[in-house]
Amino acid sequence: MLKTNLTHVLSEKEHSELINNNENVMICYGRMGPMCIPVYEIMEELEDKYQIVKFADMEFDSPDAKVIRNLPETRNFQGLPFTAYYKNGKLVKATSSIQTMEQVTSILDEHFNQ
Repeated sequence: MLKTNLTHVLSEKEHSELINNNENVMICYGRMGPMCIPVYEIMEELEDKYQIVKFADMEFDSPDAKVIRNLPETRNFQGLPFTAYYKNGKLVKATSSIQTMEQVTSILDEHFNQ
């Protein structure tokens, strides 16, 4: 399990339930590495501001993380973390590598009508 204060997604079943039971979801798939930790911190900081979004993490190396690794949208991604934004159970945006606060909030505002 990742050492963050985010909701932890531990299985493919939990992943499916999370994105299907919440209108707006942002999941960061990564490790506790230098490119991933800043994204987790941004997500933790934004949880209070974006209460309409469910923020979560999932270990990239988990076998169940195939839910992100096998998507056509992430096939050419090179760097961790992979970050996915879901609206009404559907992937609306995916990014890879480190993200800034401005990049994350821009995506949240565009896709989740904040």
